[in-house]
Amino acid sequence: MLNHYATGKSSSKQEQWNAFIELLRQAFADGREEQLLTLLLTADERDAVGLRVNIIGELLSKNLSQREIQQKLNTSAATITRGSNMLKTMPDDFLQWLLRR
Repeated sequence: MLNHYATGKSSSKQEQWNAFIELLRQAFADGREEQLLTLLLTADERDAVGLRVNIIGELLSKNLSQREIQQKLNTSAATITRGSNMLKTMPDDFLQWLLRR
């Protein structure tokens, strides 16, 4: 999979995303997810992903207003709004899956 990039072949953003997803699937299957994500993401990017997971969890719980989530997680209103807007685009079965986590 990574050999594709090493050969210098160009690919579309969608193909790059699909290759990342497949690599991630393989990393999880092989128990290498933490190593792969540490390789690919900076510490700040990993922190940002963790924050987004917390934001989604807070939004799904519906215990706090967006402003309260913003204050609790010490982040921007735009970041909370982005999470809220993305949740609105997700299929209901995916949201139900998230709620079971």
